[in-house]
Amino acid sequence: MDRCLDRGVVVWLTGLPGSGKTTLATRAAAVLREKGYRVEVLDGDWVRKTINPDAGFTREERRRHLLRVAWIARLLARNGVIVFCSFVSPYRDVRREVRRIVEEEAPFLEVYVKCPLEECIRRDPKGLYRRALAGEIKHFTGISDPYEEPENPDLVLDTVAVGVEENTRRLVEAVEGLLSPAQSRDSLGDRPR
Repeated sequence: MDRCLDRGVVVWLTGLPGSGKTTLATRAAAVLREKGYRVEVLDGDWVRKTINPDAGFTREERRRHLLRVAWIARLLARNGVIVFCSFVSPYRDVRREVRRIVEEEAPFLEVYVKCPLEECIRRDPKGLYRRALAGEIKHFTGISDPYEEPENPDLVLDTVAVGVEENTRRLVEAVEGLLSPAQSRDSLGDRPR
């Protein structure tokens, strides 16, 4: 049974490359889809490959890239979709801009996916840290570009101290906490039977 929402939610996962953002977004999205919600995941790699292939990695290029994503997420959320946005989004001021854009029409949940740089370097799922440390990648967050930790995130998910399943449960719980009972009516609720 589909659950139609009058308004969705934008869940913005931020953290160092390799911290576990996309893993948690994808798993939480699957859980919510099983519950009947419409859910989309906007992941940094996918958006750069499809919607925003010209996006670079300087501070201003990242800003433009993330603001475009914010507008897309806002559009989806105002149409009843729960949107998980998985982006390094390293700068606090840009994350504040993203929040302002979204909150004009939909609830916004900033999630800090916390993982120490040393652990991200150890994980290095795409080999990017190795290349950045060798000087092959410029403007790489955590190595040659800063990551500004969120000062007051709505939720912190520590991917070293807490396992994937528990972090997924906490993420889903936080999202469902933003959905009002009136929003979560089933799609048959308004139709005569």
